Amino acid sequence: MSKYILEMNDISKEFTGVKALSNVSFKVEKGEIHCLVGENGAGKSTLMKVLSGVYPHGTYSGDIVFEGKIQRFGSISDSVGAGIVIIYQELALFPDLSVYENIFAGNEVKRGAIVDWNETIARAKDMLRVVKLDVNPDMLVKDLGVGKQQLVEIAKALSKNVKLLILDEPTAALNENDSENLLKLLQELKKQGITCIMISHKLKEVIAIADKATVLRDGHTICTLDAAKGEITENAIIKNMVGREIDDIYPKRSNKNFGSNVLEIRNWTAYDPALGREVVKDAGIHVRQGEIVGIAGLMGSGRTELAQSIFGNPKSYRIQGELLMNGESRKFREPKDAIEAGIAYVTEDRKGDGLFLIQDIKQNITAANLQAIASRGVINDNEEVKISSEYKDSLNIKAPSVEQLVGNLSGGNQQKVSLGKWLFVGPKLLILDEPTRGIDVGAKFEIYTIMNRLIAEGMSIIMISSELGEVLGMSDRVYVMAEGRIKGELPIEEADQEKIMKLATQ
Repeated sequence: MSKYILEMNDISKEFTGVKALSNVSFKVEKGEIHCLVGENGAGKSTLMKVLSGVYPHGTYSGDIVFEGKIQRFGSISDSVGAGIVIIYQELALFPDLSVYENIFAGNEVKRGAIVDWNETIARAKDMLRVVKLDVNPDMLVKDLGVGKQQLVEIAKALSKNVKLLILDEPTAALNENDSENLLKLLQELKKQGITCIMISHKLKEVIAIADKATVLRDGHTICTLDAAKGEITENAIIKNMVGREIDDIYPKRSNKNFGSNVLEIRNWTAYDPALGREVVKDAGIHVRQGEIVGIAGLMGSGRTELAQSIFGNPKSYRIQGELLMNGESRKFREPKDAIEAGIAYVTEDRKGDGLFLIQDIKQNITAANLQAIASRGVINDNEEVKISSEYKDSLNIKAPSVEQLVGNLSGGNQQKVSLGKWLFVGPKLLILDEPTRGIDVGAKFEIYTIMNRLIAEGMSIIMISSELGEVLGMSDRVYVMAEGRIKGELPIEEADQEKIMKLATQ
């Protein structure tokens, strides 16, 4: 019997003339954790959608061999029936249902034609113990944090007698503690004989957990690295992912000549009526011209709430305190006021809040500044194409044309479109909330290079990031938040991970 639980042989897949996968071969041994890595658009998610039946047999060429048998999955339910379960980055849970209802949704425990709720709850408790999640199964999923929701998803997969568990960027939205707990759980599941495929852009996680790592690039299999042979290193992964070595992923700036304060907030408090509490408390920060200011902190520390309260308060917080732009006291009633004052905000949720996925690149890039390409309320189509093409080129957005739908772009290219949209308004201060979340190392390097170029051109940047390496690698100064408060300010020369974490957990 083959040692491989899965073999994907010569898989090819096309979308309207674009070849997403070209004769990809991929093998996974039973009981191992196998990471799938590559730049955005390399074909990782497409390959897993072929495997899980999202793209049914007949829409691709090549063979899937699972447990020694050729499989022809016509749907997701077919792959689930075989023991293959995929968990996506965007969790497929019902927020207004209980934990136990979510775990067995679509896989109900029945006695005859009737759902046996007592048995459902009992089995849900068993699943929660396996994933080490200590919550009441009656709790609504919407009342759980993202890390706990991720564990509910895994419990849901385990309830289906999973043999091969696929996780697509499982830690992208998690803080470091939740990420560490999830990785430990995967290692526990491995001991129980469950095979795991994990797609991740976080190379440290890949190095920590992978038995093997397969690299895809431009729809081709490049290599498979073996941890037992010492082959899974950061340099080896990056070199194979991008086709070249990136000696320093955080490009350095030679000149750091800071001007006067572009933004300053004093005694800044934001009360959220929906939550019934203050989400930002007596904060004070300043940002100088030509400076990148990092804001670090654990999830829920108030970083995004601070950014949104500055950017015209779209969440309708009750604001107290003073905001100054270039030394002048300002009050923003809505984001439009902040934009006119020279502030732009690139949201952490590019798919939910940042972009119109069913519209094309040109419509997204011009969306925040339509008046610049309109006359008497009519958009100049030629000007829209011209402007958006310039941003496509300057930001190196990889797409056939500016008429490509944004929903069909990779995560890194979507992020560049989101960036282009806000650069088109001509900001003096750019707020970047998790600017590289869910994008690969090559695209990260490009985003960082763009940031440095903007700073050199006189812009200022506030960068909110959960990745401490990113904060330390790109910032000139760092503010650390916890429980809505600024807990400390560190010049980059004095900052390190230990100091940041100490302040973040005060």
